[in-house]
Amino acid sequence: MTEKLSEFNRLWEDTIPGGAHASFSMRRGTALRITDMEGGANLSTLFYNQQEKLERYNMADTLKAQHTAHLTRGFVCYSDMGRVLASVIEDSCGWHDTICGMSNAALVTKKYGTSTYQQQRNAMHRNAMDSMVIELGKWGMGRRDIVPNVNFFSKVSVDEEGGLHYQSLHSKAGDYVELRFEMNVLVVVSACPHPLDPNPQYAPKPLLLQAWHAGLPDEDDYCRNRCPENVRGFYNTELLYR
Repeated sequence: MTEKLSEFNRLWEDTIPGGAHASFSMRRGTALRITDMEGGANLSTLFYNQQEKLERYNMADTLKAQHTAHLTRGFVCYSDMGRVLASVIEDSCGWHDTICGMSNAALVTKKYGTSTYQQQRNAMHRNAMDSMVIELGKWGMGRRDIVPNVNFFSKVSVDEEGGLHYQSLHSKAGDYVELRFEMNVLVVVSACPHPLDPNPQYAPKPLLLQAWHAGLPDEDDYCRNRCPENVRGFYNTELLYR
């Protein structure tokens, strides 16, 4: 067990079965390790300000402020108020998709066919969009609150003609990403397959979640200082907690 996940620091641990969904709060100064347990996982994720849920993850600002099209160590997730919701403090995978969105009912039915709860119980075919709606409903929100999401553990590149190319099995068993939360954040996740996953079989993978006390970043923090925009983003965030 690493020092960060010692009994003293550890908050909780849980597993998300393949295809399942969840939502939970992460306090400012806590961190979350997400581990791909079998390889080839995808975790569609949304972030909201826990205290004011109209403030949420903004894909466009996250990408343009950091001059990137994907997330990995050192990058942060910006809100639509120019504040930092979460920082990627460690990453063994190297690339997390930010541009492809999530699966919906029509896509899943077309690709995998129909499989209902009455037929296969918990092995039914879920889609990320409906899963997010279910979770958001628990917090007084709904479909209109869904924004472009992060797909952790999935890699999609873009060619010169604008074509999207999904890299199968980009993430290996045991790969992980660690997020430190710079605000009090509502996290909403779905472990449904990536919308561009070419696997003809519906085979979503499980993920392990482990949370711990991480503390607040100092002035020498790598994520804070990765680019001038992040320095300003952290400053804007800290103004909220003075």
